[in-house]
Amino acid sequence: MTRRIGLFGGSFDPVHVAHLALARAALAQLALDELRWVPAGQAWQKTRAMTPAVHREAMLRLAIADEPRWRLERCELQRSGPSYTVDTVRELQAAEPGASWFLVIGQDQYAGLHTWHRFDELLRLVTLAVALRPGAAAEADPRVRAAPLLRIELPPMAVSATAIRARVAAGEGIAGLVPPAVADYIYRHRLYRSAPGS
Repeated sequence: MTRRIGLFGGSFDPVHVAHLALARAALAQLALDELRWVPAGQAWQKTRAMTPAVHREAMLRLAIADEPRWRLERCELQRSGPSYTVDTVRELQAAEPGASWFLVIGQDQYAGLHTWHRFDELLRLVTLAVALRPGAAAEADPRVRAAPLLRIELPPMAVSATAIRARVAAGEGIAGLVPPAVADYIYRHRLYRSAPGS
């Protein structure tokens, strides 16, 4: 029986309830044996400085602890230089050559996938699984649209890491936006206290 493994990457700065909802939907709708959360080491398309990896990894561990089919994948944190998804996929596939790999991404990432490093090679290695808002069309570059696509149905959630960081910087609460253990970690370690983008 071929193992079905999902890959869900991002800066997770911080991980929040919409990330968790997408991960749960991916497990169920794609019939995954395992979903690997892949925190970015150096996110080459990010313009702002990310929170140190030690904190992003710790928050992610707290958030995913209750689901045995979720696993933290540290390869991008351990690799020097920019984090390219295609390199991550190649590394993981070499370790488990018999598995089927699904790249779990959101609608915005799908629309910009043609800007990713060696995206054409990436599309040959994985099956795209895209979280689409109900009734939304899957808009993307024609070269990306030519690749097979699985839809993940997910209700819209007005939650973003940017807004969460801004709320913390403004001294506002974030209950309900991140898991309680993550909120506690953010406050204990005084994360995101400076203004967003600074």
